[in-house]
Amino acid sequence: MVDLHGQYQHIKSEMDQAIQEVIDTTAFIKGPQVSRFEKSLLDFHNDAYAITCGNGTDALQIAMMALDFKPGDEVILPVFTYVATAEVIALLGLKPVFVDVKEDTFNLDVDQVESKITPKTVAIVPVHLFGQCADMESLLAVAERNKLFVIEDYAQAFGAQYTFKDGSVKKAGTMGTIGCTSFFPSKNLGCYGDGGALVTNDKALAEKIRIISNHGQRVKYYHDLIGVNSRLDTLQAAILDVKIKHIKSYESNRQAVADFYDKEFSETTFLTTPFRNSKSTHVFHQYTLKLKGVDRDHFRQYLESHGIPSMVYYPVPLHFQKAYQISGIGKGAFPISEKLSENVISLPIHTEMDNDQLFYICEKIKKYKA
Repeated sequence: MVDLHGQYQHIKSEMDQAIQEVIDTTAFIKGPQVSRFEKSLLDFHNDAYAITCGNGTDALQIAMMALDFKPGDEVILPVFTYVATAEVIALLGLKPVFVDVKEDTFNLDVDQVESKITPKTVAIVPVHLFGQCADMESLLAVAERNKLFVIEDYAQAFGAQYTFKDGSVKKAGTMGTIGCTSFFPSKNLGCYGDGGALVTNDKALAEKIRIISNHGQRVKYYHDLIGVNSRLDTLQAAILDVKIKHIKSYESNRQAVADFYDKEFSETTFLTTPFRNSKSTHVFHQYTLKLKGVDRDHFRQYLESHGIPSMVYYPVPLHFQKAYQISGIGKGAFPISEKLSENVISLPIHTEMDNDQLFYICEKIKKYKA
């Protein structure tokens, strides 16, 4: 699904030099490359404060700790997403409140959010799924009316840009109270292990986030807050600081692959190509199709028999997961998410795909007989 080795070969000399520099200095924790990468993140996010951490899940947890959420508080999130978003809510003793998604964008259905708000609601967590932003202008209006925080999970949409009605443009992660991202290796900006970051436009909140992520201490051995141990190690920071310089070309390569697929599948009746929201650019972390009248398992077996990988994101919506089942919420509660979980499939999309690979994949799919 992702050719990380091929990507590495293109930047091998830069990457090897950056890694060797860390090894030579042996500053494996809090080395200068960490602050250097945080400065690169700040520049990339148009001067929003950036604080790195251990992984994207930690980023979500730290965000909620920094906003002083208390056990019993309610947090609204989409039911069609990866479990990490709900996981940290539950770990902190908060209550996840699920909302269905839009069938075209796969993102949170803002029209359903207001009906889920109660006196205990403290935040909304939109997940910018597969590479494009949720309907942030409408969502921010709902949040403002109800005095709620917005925590953007933009791990799959790093670099996506959202255009507001007034013509202003903001990057994913910078529109809400806090943005949280992951640098898992397969992400559009990925390291060679685990890593994550938070961004915010609020200076005081950024300082609080930094303290919480480092054992709650501003000065070593003096702990002002209850914190966690979640640091991006120096090697990963060095790796990411090399790769962020190439992020625009990575983005354009993925978009070119998506354009190729779109054109090739324009007359293929048993699938629907990804919808592109006019308000948001799409950075295509995943290229996710909707199948029509096709047995997905059989289709995946066909692809596999021809050496074509595929993935299903996500086969089980959160309200069907054993750990997150809520009394009174069962089948039919979130019909769009339930339908999508049964008919979506993602094809390979990455920075190193060439036309021969793409032609092969597309020709095999177009020849498929249900």
